[in-house]
Amino acid sequence: MYKNLVAALAVACCISPVFSQTAAAPARVENPLKIGFVYVAPLADAGWVRQHEQGRLAVDAALGNKVKTTYVENVAEGPDAERVIRDLAATGHQLIFTPSFGYMEPTLKVAQEFPGVRFESITGYKTAPNVATANARYYEGRYLAGIAAGRMTKSNVTGYVAGFAIPEVIQGINAFALGLRSVKPEAVVKVVWLNTWFDPTRERDAAMTLFNQDVDVIAFHTVSSAIMAAAQERGKLAIAYHSDMRKIAPDAQILAVTHQWGSYYSQRARAVLDGSWKSGNVWGGVREGMIRVEGFGSAVPAAVQQEVLARQKDIAAGKLQPFRARQAVLDNEGRPMIAAGQSLSDAQILGMNWLVQGVQGKLP
Repeated sequence: MYKNLVAALAVACCISPVFSQTAAAPARVENPLKIGFVYVAPLADAGWVRQHEQGRLAVDAALGNKVKTTYVENVAEGPDAERVIRDLAATGHQLIFTPSFGYMEPTLKVAQEFPGVRFESITGYKTAPNVATANARYYEGRYLAGIAAGRMTKSNVTGYVAGFAIPEVIQGINAFALGLRSVKPEAVVKVVWLNTWFDPTRERDAAMTLFNQDVDVIAFHTVSSAIMAAAQERGKLAIAYHSDMRKIAPDAQILAVTHQWGSYYSQRARAVLDGSWKSGNVWGGVREGMIRVEGFGSAVPAAVQQEVLARQKDIAAGKLQPFRARQAVLDNEGRPMIAAGQSLSDAQILGMNWLVQGVQGKLP
């Protein structure tokens, strides 16, 4: 199943940093435009869902009484998602955002039943005349976080709690390791796989296990803030993901890798209102304002903050690419993966199914 996913993502390599459009969906609609959002976990003060909620609020602020937005939270991927998406379409919502990878197939199924409704499959890769996709180059922020982790670790052992072994997650682990080892070549990354996006108890337990293995800086690709709370409790350092989590871990947070959806969501809502909405796909990063590092903790020296922000500017300017090799890059079994002076193509990044040297463990 995983190999099939990798192949499909490689085929989907047409995703680009700029918006590309395909076949048009139905024409403009009358105000107010009803917009629905489906959230994979409960709405909390920080995390994946919070960032998409910030995007929804940005649509409200930008478009006012031209739109009426609603959301449904804590919707499991699978049959529950299909039911909720169908209910939104059936109750007059003309634009529906479904921000979770496991919502892709339910979104496509419901879209066939409601050809007059526009759907935005966030982190999905399959399009249809009334289904667009969008995702962010999270790995760019992960590389920057790795640099900060390399400057802050004392044990040279870092940890990473990961949800599912899909290319998006693997990209993040590898970019983090490359950033880490660019400033601390001897440092390593220990990975724990959970095979779930949201399970605060297991997320916390995984963090505690890593802390017991000399990990002093931890990163994660799950939905809740449980790992940040665990780091705060244990007196360790952590990289926040999705949102700034200093309220939860004021002493633990090194920085936050955040993603910003407000501009994209507002642009897509305007396109429905003026009749210009078309299916297509977006894969934006630091340059497009969809990814950034921010929220440096008080323990992070000014020199480290300045270094990370300078590298962020380099990424925005195209001077730095996480998967461009100054010297040959090997996987963690010693096989060459990127030749010196070469870069991975988008297709290769989207189909990533290997772990870079310095990452301990195997793909599940």
